[in-house]
Amino acid sequence: MKPEKTRKHRRLRGVYILPNLFTSGNLFCGFFAALATLKGRFLHASIAILIAGVFDVLDGKIARMSGANSRFGIEYDSLADLISFGLAPALLVYSWALKPYGRVGWLAAFLFLACGALRLARFNVQTATLDNRFFKGLPIPAAAWMIALTLLLYHRLGLRVAQEQIFILVMIYLLAFLMVSNIRYFSIKGLDLFRRKPFKSLVLLILCIIIVVAEPEVTLFSIFAFYVLSGPASLLVVFWKRRAAKRVAQKQPTPSQG
Repeated sequence: MKPEKTRKHRRLRGVYILPNLFTSGNLFCGFFAALATLKGRFLHASIAILIAGVFDVLDGKIARMSGANSRFGIEYDSLADLISFGLAPALLVYSWALKPYGRVGWLAAFLFLACGALRLARFNVQTATLDNRFFKGLPIPAAAWMIALTLLLYHRLGLRVAQEQIFILVMIYLLAFLMVSNIRYFSIKGLDLFRRKPFKSLVLLILCIIIVVAEPEVTLFSIFAFYVLSGPASLLVVFWKRRAAKRVAQKQPTPSQG
């Protein structure tokens, strides 16, 4: 019995290699994005943040598929996310677009980082009680991708940030607020691509890939802008439905009136 307990204890002390290897790839991309930003290579930094997002999706998917979930993996993933999707995009957006604002600019970048950290901390303590189909608040990778894709879209359209850009400043404050809000967002974890799907789903997916490849900057920016706005939009829809139901209930006669 004692050797069996020893072997079990050793297994518990070990770590899962493959998912944590992808998490390390995520962390490396975030570190590279920060270095590229300091050197003024904003395009390289944006692409590194996007690649970090791919690693972030893969490490979670592989961990769930192989049953390799662990508390160590969750904490390591959060630390990597804070670098890749918190610090790196905050440095990027400040260096690229918020410097002309002075103190207001770097405070906006810090607010994005702080709200991202709070978002990750809240997610970790609520993991066991959350519905896997939805996120509570905008996921920090989506917020970081929004910043990176905005920069890539500006480059694609030949636009330059030569002066104060109020649009980008407002976007940063909006992203920070959405991350710590209670607004629900659809979770990609609910998409199971390993089960049988209708044939038209495959055709639609191939069509989407073709569109993305044809105009990646414009298409991906549009997709993520739609995703970011889908949370507040769904909240408004629910609000109007409840308001309409309340009006209908008020118009119906009570039993005593009937």
